Amino acid sequence: MFLLLHFFLAISSLKTHAQKKPNVIFILADDLGYGDLSVINAGSMIQTPHIDKLAREGMIFTDAHSPSSVCTPTRYGILTGQYGWRSKQKKGVSRQYDPPLIDKETYTIGRLFKENNYTTACIGKWHLGWDWPMKNGRFIRDSISGLDASADERLRLEKQVDFTARIENGPITRGFDYYFGDDVPNYPPYCFIENDQTLGIPDRYKPDTMYGHPGLMHGNWSLENVMPAITKKAVDFIRQKAKKQESFFLYFALTAPHVPIAPSASFKGKSKVGGYGDFVMETDWSVGEIMQALRSAGIEKNTLVIFTSDNGATGQDGTNMSGAMNALLKYGHNPNTPFRGMKTDLWEGGHHVPFIARWPDIIQSGSSSAQTICHTDMMATVADILQKDIPAGEGIDSYSLLPLFKARNKHEYSRPFTIHHSSEGFFAIRKEQWKLIMTGNSGGGLIPSKPDLINGIEAPIQLYDLKQDPLEQKNLYLDYPEKVEELRKLLLESQQKK
Repeated sequence: MFLLLHFFLAISSLKTHAQKKPNVIFILADDLGYGDLSVINAGSMIQTPHIDKLAREGMIFTDAHSPSSVCTPTRYGILTGQYGWRSKQKKGVSRQYDPPLIDKETYTIGRLFKENNYTTACIGKWHLGWDWPMKNGRFIRDSISGLDASADERLRLEKQVDFTARIENGPITRGFDYYFGDDVPNYPPYCFIENDQTLGIPDRYKPDTMYGHPGLMHGNWSLENVMPAITKKAVDFIRQKAKKQESFFLYFALTAPHVPIAPSASFKGKSKVGGYGDFVMETDWSVGEIMQALRSAGIEKNTLVIFTSDNGATGQDGTNMSGAMNALLKYGHNPNTPFRGMKTDLWEGGHHVPFIARWPDIIQSGSSSAQTICHTDMMATVADILQKDIPAGEGIDSYSLLPLFKARNKHEYSRPFTIHHSSEGFFAIRKEQWKLIMTGNSGGGLIPSKPDLINGIEAPIQLYDLKQDPLEQKNLYLDYPEKVEELRKLLLESQQKK
């Protein structure tokens, strides 16, 4: 009897030990501005109680940045620990039926988790390309003329896609055990994808009355159903893994509040800021559902939850599921407040994003950090938590946030500088309070300054002291030539780094 009791106690101890590995949930909102959250912006016209609670129970990073001011390169950076411009895509975003952006050989955060016996899932928006099979046995990548292929060429090739076949080189080949989502909500094919198959066959063309690029869709497709569907899948995944006592990583990539601004019926008309405000409220609800699932499963204390956004907001109000840029200003709401600029820009409004981390017993509740951080830091952070090494040459733009989570000496966080990247493929670099922009922006005109050549392109140069001038109003380029040269040199050296 004693030996039998000892055996069961040993088994119980092993299970308890296995549960000590923290679960990690990374929630990525799509085009949510820094000033949208009521916990960050007291003047926000939108209330976000679930995200506010997450912040009160964790840490707010007040100087967090997406690695790009548009989404595809940001997603690349989160998953690989490298800036998106190190990939073959030097500007813009992946488009419908583009091939995979993450190479097979590239190490990903999903692989890091899997190598340490985690179950991994990507749920929501992928937007990093797939190999779409054609009826002739080849792939669209074999026929498309390149990343700049025209919309007409993509529509022509779409007719030859074999939607009954496996879609290759997607999330489940890049470190994830499970995928469910719609890839990109404003691109065809308009259908859900589970693992490497479409759920049903997209067999008809999207009506002109439905928002999005022309292309094929599944018969029962509804844009308003996307957020409820992916939220349910995420909640189900959490419950299943908790029941099995499996450590897991969930990369939950929301489709809101990006266009198509399509709040479900439960949220339409609930805000004072049009369809966009309604969609932000649905984003907040989704976060609340995730947290409730963790509480119900009894695993919230052993789960690191991070909430952030892939870039700044466009300020569209949701008219016809879209709207004019900066249309939200008519409501008295600026989603990117207090910063200048918007999505696509090198100004702060393009990439200065909300970032909240909650991890009971590790992160002090109600705390904040003013340290400059970047989404690419996830790779090194996870490696540090798991006490594992990243393979040589991988995750080269990643620095561990764990010292900041534990409120240790801030100098233990070793990021020396941060590089920003615009939709047009231009660069800025940030070190301490200094920010050097090597070209203009798309969101509001250029600040006159002396032209220079960067990669053969004539580019106005702007230098800002963000400590004294967070709105980036006073160009100090001519006043601090030594600082300009220092930052230029750092940027060029980093661009050459492999």
